[in-house]
Amino acid sequence: MADTLEVDVHDVQSLLSSSERDYLVRNNGDQVAISTLKGKKLGLYFSASWCPPCQRFTPNLVDIYNELVVKGDLEIVFVSADEDEESFTGYFSKMPWLAVPFSDSETREAVDKCFKVSGIPHLVFLDESGKLLSDRGVEIIGEYGSDGYPFTPERVKEIKDQEEEARKNQTLRSLLETPSRDFVIKANGDKVPVAELEGKTVGLYFMLSTFKRSSDYTGTLVKVYDELKAKDCNFEIVMIPLDDDEELLKKELDNVPWLSLPFKDKKCEKLVRYFELSTLPTVVIIGPDGKTLHPNVADAIEEHGVNAYPFTPDKFAELEKIEKARLEAQTLESVLVSGDLDFVLGKDGVKIPVSDLVGKHILIYFSAHWCPPCRAFTPKLVETYKEIKSKHDAFEVIFVSSDRDQTSYDEYYATMPWLSLPYNDKRKQSLSRTFKVNSIPLLVALGPTGKTITTEARGLVMLHGAEAFPFTDERLAEIEAKFADMAKGWPDKLKHDLHDEHELVLTRSQGFMCDKCDKEGTIWAYNCEDCNFDLHPECALEKDEKDKGKPNEGWVCEGDVCYKAS
Repeated sequence: MADTLEVDVHDVQSLLSSSERDYLVRNNGDQVAISTLKGKKLGLYFSASWCPPCQRFTPNLVDIYNELVVKGDLEIVFVSADEDEESFTGYFSKMPWLAVPFSDSETREAVDKCFKVSGIPHLVFLDESGKLLSDRGVEIIGEYGSDGYPFTPERVKEIKDQEEEARKNQTLRSLLETPSRDFVIKANGDKVPVAELEGKTVGLYFMLSTFKRSSDYTGTLVKVYDELKAKDCNFEIVMIPLDDDEELLKKELDNVPWLSLPFKDKKCEKLVRYFELSTLPTVVIIGPDGKTLHPNVADAIEEHGVNAYPFTPDKFAELEKIEKARLEAQTLESVLVSGDLDFVLGKDGVKIPVSDLVGKHILIYFSAHWCPPCRAFTPKLVETYKEIKSKHDAFEVIFVSSDRDQTSYDEYYATMPWLSLPYNDKRKQSLSRTFKVNSIPLLVALGPTGKTITTEARGLVMLHGAEAFPFTDERLAEIEAKFADMAKGWPDKLKHDLHDEHELVLTRSQGFMCDKCDKEGTIWAYNCEDCNFDLHPECALEKDEKDKGKPNEGWVCEGDVCYKAS
């Protein structure tokens, strides 16, 4: 095979063939002459079965391929990084395109070298003449799907220009209609023209039923929707379904009163990109004029219900004033008392009046036994609690459980020395809204007046333990000053024999593993950000030792890419 490392135009025949082979293979074993690729755009897909990001991307690529292959001018060739033929065969069986035979490792390695592949999945596109169109195929397909075809920088720019123009002239119809569809659907399949929604305030509800946070939120939104409809508000919701399973969508539609885009409608993925969707649940509000009023009112609906309507800037300014006044007036009793529920439980099950806790420093601990990060954090909080309690009696922790049953709650609470709300207590919902609990574990610190000091006490406990008490800005400033004194006299940068590639920089760290002594460290580290290399200051400042070995060659998976270890 010719060495094409530094050229932009590739001879596909010589690139993919060898002296013994002039064909590629299908997953059924059929041989396909490389010459049949002449006149086609070509995608070279570098991937492997052992690579989790590849496993996630491949089904998406299969969908795109099946949609585009009917054009007759595109083919994809799998260049495997698998380590054995059995793995290659099993993975390739899921692919409808061609592949370089696994047995021809020399060609696979040469193609890999040619395109300087340092991480997988990696997708390169060549035009009909073998000219490089793009080496960002994975990114482009992930962002634009089949609309990105032929996956060139020029096409990406064209799409972005079109979207920018669409934003300037946005209407409800431009958002929801396609050239072949001018309607949305009801649960029974009936079609409702998008034109009938014009002039209304419309919520676009991005929904993924397999994502628990999203499915849990649907009930809240149904309640608010029904209340607004009962008041004859000029409001409608259109669901933007993100599920891959049509039966799940049908089941979801059967339980909601609003409209939806059809299953797997192309507008769904376009709207995800258009509104730069980054979290679920998301409810985008489109005003009566067809313009975007708010990018996501999901939290506002959860917190304020129908009072957030009509979701205008003036309404949110009004709610902000109300929220500010509520925070100013917050007391422990306003947070923890609801009707007859004016107590918490002690370890012996005795009801302790909330009034007995007034004037104390309180930590409210949202946690659950099924949550691994919670189980990992709880022992640290127990240790911190005991240390603080030994010095400050006016201190308490209250456990708010998200466990799924009484038994799990009982077993988990048995490991804790503090107070708790009863299992399945209805106050959990109001507390979750008050402190915007979107994930657990979450640790909220309240001062003696009952006002919120911080909702990020977990990080403070992890970093400082009992030293963080009482979790105020003033206390944290004292700790920071202490840490600054600790580092006086240490060099800002240094070189070390264990990592002679780059300088190590003195860096604040919440936690790391020292690459010299293999022990955990916090507060200060000598760090190489490029290589994720850390040393305790005491290890870095000791007399240099010989490097005791380099990492083994191989691959490292991080996020959405698996990289070759350097």
